[in-house]
Amino acid sequence: MPTLSELIPAEAVRLDVAAADWREAVRAAGDLMVATGTSTGEYTTEMIENVEGNGPYIVIAPGFAFAHARPSPAVLKTGMSWVRLAEPVEFGHESNDPVSLVVGLAARDSGAHTEAMAALARLLGDPETERALREARTPEAVHAVLAGLDASQEQEERQEPEERQAGGGSAHKILTVCGNGLGTSLFLKNTLEQVLDRWGWTKYVTVEATDTISAKGKAGEAVAILTSGEIARTLGDVGVPVKVVENFTSTGEVDRILRDTYDVQ
Repeated sequence: MPTLSELIPAEAVRLDVAAADWREAVRAAGDLMVATGTSTGEYTTEMIENVEGNGPYIVIAPGFAFAHARPSPAVLKTGMSWVRLAEPVEFGHESNDPVSLVVGLAARDSGAHTEAMAALARLLGDPETERALREARTPEAVHAVLAGLDASQEQEERQEPEERQAGGGSAHKILTVCGNGLGTSLFLKNTLEQVLDRWGWTKYVTVEATDTISAKGKAGEAVAILTSGEIARTLGDVGVPVKVVENFTSTGEVDRILRDTYDVQ
């Protein structure tokens, strides 16, 4: 699978970009993917329409928006872009506005970028790495941080292969849900799996990232659904608890929600 630094080459990074509103910010991320041959301009339109239709659920952490849409013919290859704004803009999110970083994703399918999404979630959840990215002065400096993260992750996987394997035969399932099932839900899945690993529960609970339509059909298989406020309102009553997560990269928040779900003190 491609690494994060392979999906976000230095040519797909722009810093101190001027954007008058959230549409211009998303368009800047889309334009970079067009320039690197990842997608066409139609995909940029689809990313904007995704927010218009589903709300600002792509703002998954304070100051961070993850712009994407469903796989479509407008995606030429799986790739990403990185746009740091000169001035933050409002997306209309209740708690995570304003946004200063927009990462774009164009995916050919739901599987090719899974590990890169997990790496990006860990990156943005680490204060030191997040600060290094925020203070990077050039696209090459951003790319160097991403490449360094890839290298450290590969070493960790070689040292602890058994600990990173999901346990089979799990009794419980938790769904993480977003509008498309391949972007923000993967961020939340990774954060939840970090907490489950810390608890030693990976043998007993599996996590599946999915979209709103599939989630309604799969809800009966799950003990709970974790998602954003916007998607929770779209889902409505699905027969299982729907837990709202404000910051998809916060293990602390997800830990509290998991404790509430299982009544663990």
